Amino acid sequence: MSNTTAPRHAGPPSSPGSTRPVSADMGPLGRLGVWVTDHAKLVTVVWLLTIAGLGAFAPQVEHNLSGAGWQAEGSESVEARELAREHFGGNASSAIQVVVRSTDGPVTEGEGKDVLAEVTAVLEAEPRIAEVVAPTPGATLSQDGDTAIVLAGAGADTNEMVRVATDLKAELQELSTDAVEVNPTGSSLLWSDFNEANLDAMLKSELMSWPVTLAILVLAFGALVAAGLPLLLTLAGLVASAGSLVLINELVPVSIWAMNFAMMFALALGIDYALFVVVRYRAARAARAGSGRTDIAGKQRAIAQTMDTAGKAVLLSGLTVLISLSAVMLVPSPSFRSMAGGIMLSVLFVLAATLTLLPLVLFKLDDRINKLALPWSKSGEHRSPRFAAWGERLWKRPLVWGLASLVVLLALAAPIAGLTTAMPSIKVLPEDASARVGYDQVQESFGDGAPGTLQLVMNDADAAAATEVLKNDDGIAAAMPPMPAADDSGLVMVQAVPTVDPSDPQLGETVDRLRADLPASALVGGAPVENLDLKTQLDESTPLVIGVVLVLGFLLLLVALQAPLISLLGTLASLLSTAAAFGVARLVFQEGYGADLLGFESQGFLDAWAPVFFFAMIFAIAMDYTVFLLASAKEHYERTGDPKEAMVGSLAHSGRVIFAAGAVMVAVFFTFALSGPIPPKEMGVVLGVAVLLDAFLVRLVLLPVLLRLTGNAAWYTPAWLKRILPNITFAHD
Repeated sequence: MSNTTAPRHAGPPSSPGSTRPVSADMGPLGRLGVWVTDHAKLVTVVWLLTIAGLGAFAPQVEHNLSGAGWQAEGSESVEARELAREHFGGNASSAIQVVVRSTDGPVTEGEGKDVLAEVTAVLEAEPRIAEVVAPTPGATLSQDGDTAIVLAGAGADTNEMVRVATDLKAELQELSTDAVEVNPTGSSLLWSDFNEANLDAMLKSELMSWPVTLAILVLAFGALVAAGLPLLLTLAGLVASAGSLVLINELVPVSIWAMNFAMMFALALGIDYALFVVVRYRAARAARAGSGRTDIAGKQRAIAQTMDTAGKAVLLSGLTVLISLSAVMLVPSPSFRSMAGGIMLSVLFVLAATLTLLPLVLFKLDDRINKLALPWSKSGEHRSPRFAAWGERLWKRPLVWGLASLVVLLALAAPIAGLTTAMPSIKVLPEDASARVGYDQVQESFGDGAPGTLQLVMNDADAAAATEVLKNDDGIAAAMPPMPAADDSGLVMVQAVPTVDPSDPQLGETVDRLRADLPASALVGGAPVENLDLKTQLDESTPLVIGVVLVLGFLLLLVALQAPLISLLGTLASLLSTAAAFGVARLVFQEGYGADLLGFESQGFLDAWAPVFFFAMIFAIAMDYTVFLLASAKEHYERTGDPKEAMVGSLAHSGRVIFAAGAVMVAVFFTFALSGPIPPKEMGVVLGVAVLLDAFLVRLVLLPVLLRLTGNAAWYTPAWLKRILPNITFAHD
């Protein structure tokens, strides 16, 4: 954007007797706002049909969406799993293991024998289970005879096997008696139990966050009616995205986490966008009411002004969020792609509701949005005196405030240097979860590495050589005799029990050794190996995703602001809050500080998927605030050409919105740190700390200081760049 002041629109607004169209001199979004008000019935019908049509599928979301997909597509372990499922009676990593333990003599006799028969009958009656394998001495029957494992082969893909686990686990556990305990376990049960614990945590967190969220909204809006508008956007976005995910799941598997994250983002962004738009509309209506323009055309002018300013910022913010999350699609893992897709879908619906449904509601309610106002509410106040004073303070002493915020951020970011990551261990489950109880019993009866048995699939001719390699490897405790395929494929499977727990880092070294020493046809798989391959893929994808997110974020800011320097600084500033959030995460989850307070058992690492996925989420939220602040600054600079007015005015007009929206997000995210398994806690702490630091230190201190220090240079645009970029302005008369 050049340093010249944008031309102001001329001419009075239209009135009932005027020939001047209301949409004259408006931008595209302003004209959209007017069109929405002129076609209120059509817009209302379209939204009602959308919500009703997709809402009919929404109740199925919990049951239909899958829980697996945490795998590295194209990896050796996934290939081994598919061969095992196809050629070895479903004896793959997704098979269900039912642990039957007797406290009254051998499990294969007396009451234990009867329970084993009942377990087998339940499994054989399930059509999605392939071959049911009875306990085998020396392999799945413990030496003391007290513990046995009944193997239920996977007769469907991994996503469906998680549903099978969900459908059968209660029935299987009910077969327990006073002397015999039944606990299904295995990879499919782990995901089933985890999804169940995660869903409970999400619901508890939502219940805890709603009262706080509503209180903050009422304080921010100053009126109960206005505070309810974000709920309208959230409801519309949630219902539509939930129904859409169910339909998409008919085509490609969608993780249940997609809905969990979609729910959070629909709430967070719905509040952000509604705050920004409603505050601007109230100010526009108050100004026009003061001039006597209270007719329909006056309301339309207010809608147009709101959409051409706040609406434009919301659109650019939404595009930034979508672009940031789209980079996660570069990770070739179904779970990550479906989670990113679910969030993007909710953002699209919330964005559509903000740009069409919200203007219509504002137009219809008009001054009634101020109903049930708090005594101190100033509904027409757009420029906050307190944040204006804060801007003046920053302008006078930029180095003091800038350096102070920078020191805090760098100090919190310092621990990131020692951050280690790994795939989640069994500790992510509650201690009474079936999968964890069965896991512990298998480990106790068969050895530390028994829950993470490796599955090697190879050509028959290489079986002897492979067996010799396993026999001589110090990381292997025992290896079963080669098992021929059930068909004439010429394949054999060798199962090997490692010496260490599946989450022990030494297992990775063992797998690397085996892959180097085994015959070329041998594929090394098993549930723990799938985790290792996924971690490797995540480690390789993370730098690419971060780079793409930063580049795309910068380019979008550049297009929106037309100013290379402040676009670059705004993008890089987001890295500070992200690094600080992960520094705190290392102290909490890797080192265990605060573990007792938050109620979890430290795994000694951060889950491997956190850096890539949380970075994209944090950056999306951070750029959301960046767009709001810098769009307001650009608007003031276009009007005045004064860098001081750009900095102080942006804080005065958007600081209160950023503060309120940040407070809501922090409240929502931190509630996730108080309940449920470790991954939601990680999400709550990382995102909560990131938003806290980004909204209150980066966007309300550091970024305004950068505007102060760079002055006119922040808004300078080279002539050659002006010719390339589209002409986007934010000033509106």
